[in-house]
Amino acid sequence: MTSTARKLPTGFGRLWTAQTISSLGDGVSHAALPLIALTLTRDPMALAVVTAAGTLPWLLFGVLGGALVDRWDRRRTMWVADASRAALLAIPAAAAALDALSIALLAAVAFLLGLGGLFFDTAATAYLPDLLRRDPALLERANSRLRGAQTAMSGFAGPPAGSALLALGRAVPLLADAVSFLFSALLVRTLPAMPRPVPEVRESLLRQARAGASYVFRDRVLLGLALRPAVGNVAFLAVETVLALFAHDRLGIDTYGFGLLLTAEATGGLLGAGIASYLGRRLGTGTALTCTAAVEGLAILGLAAAPNPYVAGLALAVCGVGMGATMVLAPSLRQAIVPAHLMGRVASTSRMLAMCAAPIGAFLGGWLATTYDIRTPLYAAAGLLLTMTAVTASMTSNRRVEAALRAAAPADGPADRATKQQPARQSASDVL
Repeated sequence: MTSTARKLPTGFGRLWTAQTISSLGDGVSHAALPLIALTLTRDPMALAVVTAAGTLPWLLFGVLGGALVDRWDRRRTMWVADASRAALLAIPAAAAALDALSIALLAAVAFLLGLGGLFFDTAATAYLPDLLRRDPALLERANSRLRGAQTAMSGFAGPPAGSALLALGRAVPLLADAVSFLFSALLVRTLPAMPRPVPEVRESLLRQARAGASYVFRDRVLLGLALRPAVGNVAFLAVETVLALFAHDRLGIDTYGFGLLLTAEATGGLLGAGIASYLGRRLGTGTALTCTAAVEGLAILGLAAAPNPYVAGLALAVCGVGMGATMVLAPSLRQAIVPAHLMGRVASTSRMLAMCAAPIGAFLGGWLATTYDIRTPLYAAAGLLLTMTAVTASMTSNRRVEAALRAAAPADGPADRATKQQPARQSASDVL
């Protein structure tokens, strides 16, 4: 999937701007929410409840949500979801101003924000290939820009801003995130409308959801792409649950320093998103995905053993490189090979597997930290990531990836042209 001379459509610029603004707000709350929770409790399991709550909507409604997105107008789904999240954030902001925050309220808000995220993310994932007419090269370029902006805002600019805004009051970062959702909703509403996929005749919502899920489990490439973030989320949520406590108690990092620590990971993610296409061309998409997964595991191992904040920051930066590249290559491949009428369901099934694994990781991290040591969740996460890399390597090999692209594209279509322009990627399939 190489770049071509074709330009991204004007509508993509508005989508990119909307997600960039929203990602800045997410970065603010990503740093602020754990710190707000720490002002209420120091119990690792209580912190795990807040972390896990945001992922539960995917466990309860993931596949059904994808089936609904395949029935609904995807543009409308996106802007309504973001407008609803903007209104929702007014509740904890008011509670913070009135000194009425609680762990239960934070968990409830996290759950509802996660529900809005389910519909927005699934609709956006399904909308993008329609906007770009399923061109693999354009999808890779678009996802690189989207991921780069998301990483820069949610990880690089947002966390220090969140830490700084928190000093002005617990309500301030929550209100900043609400404003970002509102701007995103207004921009998304101006996007061009796309025709809905042809509906499947007289099928129930449950049967449509089941068809999307079975499509993922029957396809080796799609299953491999889904298993990586699923296992990865167990590992990363185990780390995220205890990261603020680990940084404070073991590395001696203060509130502002914690934001900088998250920024180190975002810096690596920005680099990873930028070099994703290069890695795909040089190694082949399958081999590149295997290498980036291995990098993530080794980086978390380095974080667990970090003796000081500088080594920890470097480890998180390296992990970010792997994550950034993965988050460009994997979605681009999925969007290029999945039929339009199944895109919402396949995307939500894949995301559901990842998000359903997240509560397991959150509670695992809290339990390991409580039972053993604050570093134990990090070592366990590294082991999971490296094991996952070995298990899924053959499922997304270069040979399988190229076969899937050829099967999905019409003769002489974009994917075929990209394949013909990359003889090195065909020969690279022998690696896996």
